[in-house]
Amino acid sequence: MKAMLTGFAAILVIALGANLLLQQAGFASHEKLSGSAVRLDVEK
Repeated sequence: MKAMLTGFAAILVIALGANLLLQQAGFASHEKLSGSAVRLDVEK
C-alpha cells in the first residue's frame, strides 16, 4: 500500500513538473502548429 501511494505521488509530481516545464519552454500546440495568419483566442 505504501509503495502504491508513493507511486501515485511520484506520478503527480512528474505530471505537474512536465506541465510547468513545457509551458515555460513554449511547446504548446497552438504555438507550434499555427502561423501568423491564424487568429486564435488563447488566454495566457
